[in-house]
Amino acid sequence: MKFILEVIGFTIEGCIIAQDAGANRIELCDNPSEGGTTASYGFIKTAREKLGIDLYPMIRPRGGDFVYDDDEFDIMKTDIDVCKNLGCEGAVFGVLTNAGKVDKKRCGALVEYAYPLGITFHRAFDRTIDPFEALDDIIEIGCERILTSGQRPTGIEGASLIRQLIEYANERIIIMPGSGVSANNIIDLAKKTTAVEFHTSAKKMIPGKMDYKKPEMNESLESVSVDGDEVRKIIKQLQEH
Repeated sequence: MKFILEVIGFTIEGCIIAQDAGANRIELCDNPSEGGTTASYGFIKTAREKLGIDLYPMIRPRGGDFVYDDDEFDIMKTDIDVCKNLGCEGAVFGVLTNAGKVDKKRCGALVEYAYPLGITFHRAFDRTIDPFEALDDIIEIGCERILTSGQRPTGIEGASLIRQLIEYANERIIIMPGSGVSANNIIDLAKKTTAVEFHTSAKKMIPGKMDYKKPEMNESLESVSVDGDEVRKIIKQLQEH
């Protein structure tokens, strides 16, 4: 069985580390503290030039919830244009109604607008009121996969629902577990869910490069990157599973 590992790239350094460690796909994001928002044009362009693996930028104009107004919807379309024009393989987004359902009208319009990009419906899915109804809606609008932690904080906590979703989907769409995925739990997660694609940040904090640090500011100026050894460990375990 061939497993696929997607790694979040919050910096160009992290993207390159993930690729060199064997990642199959990069979800490109900015603002890790917000759960990921759309990366800048310059970041997407540089990542596309530097990477040979599939690149799926996040299309999310802000942090917070997943209900968007007309201006935010237009921003999302513009960012999708950037991804198409720069040669990305796909994009990642999700739009909900204020009642906790998939906004089929808006999300469907974005999927159609993004064609021929592949679309991952992100963890907005984990905020829906009925995951099985949401799954059917997401299939109907044409997404190729759903990123989910099983409507729990981490994928391992939501493993039971993820397995149910995979069985219910019956190969109509890919269900990709994420959140808290690591070398310590990847095999347990694979066994409990039967998933074949997985999503990880393999996060590593990088100290700031400045020798001088202003004491009065009381800050570390760390940045988020990818732990290449962690990615390699996850891949090795999946290959041996």
